[in-house]
Amino acid sequence: MNKDHKVLQQKATPRGKYPHVKRAGDFLFVSGTSSRRADNTIAGCNKVDEMGTWQLDIREQTRAVLDNIRDILESVGSGLHEVVELSSFLVNMNDFAGYNEAYAEYFDHDGPARTTVAVHQLPHPHLLIEIKVTAYSPL
Repeated sequence: MNKDHKVLQQKATPRGKYPHVKRAGDFLFVSGTSSRRADNTIAGCNKVDEMGTWQLDIREQTRAVLDNIRDILESVGSGLHEVVELSSFLVNMNDFAGYNEAYAEYFDHDGPARTTVAVHQLPHPHLLIEIKVTAYSPL
């Protein structure tokens, strides 16, 4: 079985000892991905109000996560069209509608099987969402 892995220099460095993507035969597994940029800023976390409260945008974060996943898959010759399973982790289920709206810009009913769960927190307090995917990408 062909096994390979890749950490992309132009993406946010993983916060542990794991790759952005790992191939096992005809399948690609993309590790949990956030809207964190290579410079460690976070898409969808750009504004602070006059009281010092960050304004977080689930739609912008969802788009940034899916764009990051697209870039990771393209770096190994694949793409979002080959994603067969997707798991999303939301910090707050009140963000589900905004997440769904942004998600629909990338996938339709013929897209991947999907699971969405609520989690207590993610590795940074400004992250609202993390997504991991499995893609079928024959060699």
